[in-house]
Amino acid sequence: MWDYSEKVKEHFFNPKNAGALTDANAVGEVGSLSCGDALKLMLKVNPDNDIIEDAKFQTFGCGSAIASSSALTELIIGKTIADARKLTNQDIADFLDGLPPEKMHCSVMGQEALHAAVAAYTGEELEDDDHEEGALICKCFGIDAGMIERAIRTNKLNTLEMLTFYTKAGGGCSSCREPLEELLADTNAAMVAEGLMPEADAYVFGAAPAPAKKKPTGFVIPDQPPAPKLPPQPSAPVQIAMPAAAPVPDPTPAPEPVANGMTAAKEAILAAKIIEELRPVFRRDGGDVELVDMEGSMVLVNLTGACSGCQLASQTLGGIQQKISEALGRTVRVMPVATV
Repeated sequence: MWDYSEKVKEHFFNPKNAGALTDANAVGEVGSLSCGDALKLMLKVNPDNDIIEDAKFQTFGCGSAIASSSALTELIIGKTIADARKLTNQDIADFLDGLPPEKMHCSVMGQEALHAAVAAYTGEELEDDDHEEGALICKCFGIDAGMIERAIRTNKLNTLEMLTFYTKAGGGCSSCREPLEELLADTNAAMVAEGLMPEADAYVFGAAPAPAKKKPTGFVIPDQPPAPKLPPQPSAPVQIAMPAAAPVPDPTPAPEPVANGMTAAKEAILAAKIIEELRPVFRRDGGDVELVDMEGSMVLVNLTGACSGCQLASQTLGGIQQKISEALGRTVRVMPVATV
């Protein structure tokens, strides 16, 4: 369990300004449900004086992501666009009396959403914001070079470990390690040239040891009933000029495939795999989600720990529901149930 401040807990259990803002005139979105974290920031800006009169958010992610989004809205309401754009992820973390290093990426997500919302209001082009698949640095979490470089500069990052803590980049399959190293080294070199970092602190390409290969993680396959055993058939006596006995038909019916071509058992296995892949995200914040059963279009799960009774549990379930629906090619509904 991470060591969270009381303010982080307050903004997680009682988030401020959560929900949709119907009259927003500036919206910024970062992340995606398929990558684990997503934030939509909505602003209502007075066009006469550029003051942010209201702000709301919708977040899918861990407790730190919710708390950081809540803190962000509290920090920017009442500020002008010019003042709000000066806000950094460190300001968000400081407002919450600090975040664990491994959770600083949540504050960076808030800064990036604000960056996008301000650009939407002013009509600016986000030159470095290229989320086309071929331009992404980290495809596991949808992180592009612009976001990584801004995080490096804002927080003076100079190790791959801290870069992952602040952006999540490189925290998945590690296939982006080399381009991450190059970007970190190039950005640090530029910061040294600009007088923003001592040369001795700058990261040098190839300085970090290669990570150990991770063993593939397994997933829980729902228990399947054992196949019924047929009674032993007596051997037919050999008879000359007699036709062979007709084969005994197998009384076990073949499973019926659903519209996507998968059997119900295969769908349940795929749903279990998706939930198992998401569980580390919830476990890091003291919660957990387990598959209980799958009946037709109903996926039943058990929420425990911090996930149980959370005010934003519906958003968590909605994210799981979207991922499973996309994987199955049909709509399913994810519902929480209590288990004994």
